[in-house]
Formats: sequence, structure tokens, C-alpha cells
Amino acid sequence: MIQDIYPHKLINSFRNRDIKSGDILMYFDGEGRIYANVDDDLKFPVCKDPSDSEAIFLFEVDDRNYFLSKKTAQEMEGFSYYTVRQLRDLAAGAELFAAFTAYHLWKWYDDNRFCGKCAGALIPDTKERAMRCPECGNIIYPRINPAVIVGVKKGDCLLITRYRRGYAHNALVAGFTEIGETLEETVAREVMEETGVKVTNIRYYRSQPWGMAQDMLVGFFCDADGDGNIRMDENELKYAEWVKREEIELQPNDLSLTNDMMKAFKNNTIV
Repeated sequence: MIQDIYPHKLINSFRNRDIKSGDILMYFDGEGRIYANVDDDLKFPVCKDPSDSEAIFLFEVDDRNYFLSKKTAQEMEGFSYYTVRQLRDLAAGAELFAAFTAYHLWKWYDDNRFCGKCAGALIPDTKERAMRCPECGNIIYPRINPAVIVGVKKGDCLLITRYRRGYAHNALVAGFTEIGETLEETVAREVMEETGVKVTNIRYYRSQPWGMAQDMLVGFFCDADGDGNIRMDENELKYAEWVKREEIELQPNDLSLTNDMMKAFKNNTIV
């Protein structure tokens, strides 16, 4: 999956650091596209003059520091702006995970320029990853949306879906956790809402940070309770069918939790 970058390691501990020569600069435009070179391996600009670089520390990958630039990127040969969705199809490895995580933080910084209590201008806190209002003291932390990915089993079949809009490849039932709801309750509700199938024996599989949508994805497998008759929500989905494990068509790359779950079922490694 996208976060599986061993032997590299993303270190997300907050540090109040100044940028120095050789550090990585992550530039985003107003639409959230990131400035990168994808000719060979995925690359980002490197700081050459710290005195001319206004930037916020993001994280480390191994011993390299990554900063979010507050400036507009100067044109560089081989570099262009890409959406993280485009990069998903063009790159892999530690730098792609860095791009997803940087986008998550860029989106949070971009969405939180002013205080929701007093409308004062927010500033980055110097002790933790937060935006602070110097007028009223309000503190805003990075947004993380909890969502479930659900592999519904019925014998030798898995419930495969495709979205009405957006991602065009095979998927699983998915949805966001609502206020006052456990993750397990989210699983049962989302499967019922999207497909009309009741479920039982809900069990945790694994999780995944998904910075492209500011999500924390939590994977569960469960069993159909009853006949498994599908009543698809046509506003949400364009396809929902029981598919035998040997007939499951996987996604074109190994980045997502959804694909990892489909592959695990297809390879019969899930109890």
C-alpha cells in the first residue's frame, strides 16, 4: 500500500525547524497541484538559498527534511504541476507517499487561514502541529476523516462495487463515520445504504492514511447475513455484484487499502 515504503520511513513528529540548503520544497498551486518531476523517479525541488525560502516544516523521510513553500515555484526544466491523483498513476514509493502526506497538510493549512471563532488571522504554533489564533487563543489541529472500507463475503464471493462518479476501477463498499457512531456501526450502515445487504461477524483487517482525501481508512471484513440480495443505491454506485474470488479484477496498482483487501480475498488469505 502507499504507506509501505520500507526501508524508508516517514517521520511525522513536529519540529520547529528552519529550512536549510538541500531540504525538499513542496510547492502547491491554488488548485492543490504539486510541482514535481516525473521523468524518471518522482522528484521535488531542492532548496538552494534558505534566505529566499519562506517555508513551513512538514516531516522527514529518513534524514531528509520536507518543507511546504509559501512562495510560487520558479520554472524549472522537467518540472510541472500535477494533481496527487495524477501522481498516483505516474509514481510509487516513498516520494509518492510524501506527496500524499504533503497534500494532506497543504489542504489543512489552506483551509485554515482565519479563526472560526473571532475571524482573526491564524498563525502556525511553534510547539505542536496546530494553527493558533493570537486574538482569542483558539487552536486548530489537522483534520483527519475516519472512513471504512468493507469487504463483504458470501461464501466464495466478494461484494465488488464501482462508483457512479470518480474512480473508475473496482472498489469495495466505503463510507465516512458519522457523529456518535462506532466504526463497526459505520460498516453495517454503509453496506446497507449502498447495497441493501445486512452483515454480521464484522472484524478489523488493517488501516491506511490516505492524504489525497484527508482520510484515515479502516478496513473491515464481514459476512453477508441472509441471502445477500443486492438493492444497489444507484445515486452512489453504478455497479454492485457478488464476484467469485478467481474472477476479481484488481486495481491497476498496489497503493490502496481497497486493492489490498480485494487481493487478500482473491488469494484466499482471509479467514
